[in-house]
Amino acid sequence: MRRSAVSVPSNIAEGAGRGGNKEFAQFLRIANGSCYELHTQMLLAADFGYITAEQLTAAEGQIEEVERLLYAFQNKIDSQS
Repeated sequence: MRRSAVSVPSNIAEGAGRGGNKEFAQFLRIANGSCYELHTQMLLAADFGYITAEQLTAAEGQIEEVERLLYAFQNKIDSQS
């Protein structure tokens, strides 16, 4: 879970450093994929009893907000390419 969570900002930073909008948008897509991976891991953690339903709900809200922001940012970057 930590690896997936760290992957999100790491991919954003790497994409920003690439210098082109097309590459940046691709890294935003990868970051969004890491959000989906983290979301899946949270669902599994709840299924296995490692976290409570309340913890899952809180995490889901935060993950989904990041996914929405990344998607909007990606669309903005794509429209500039």
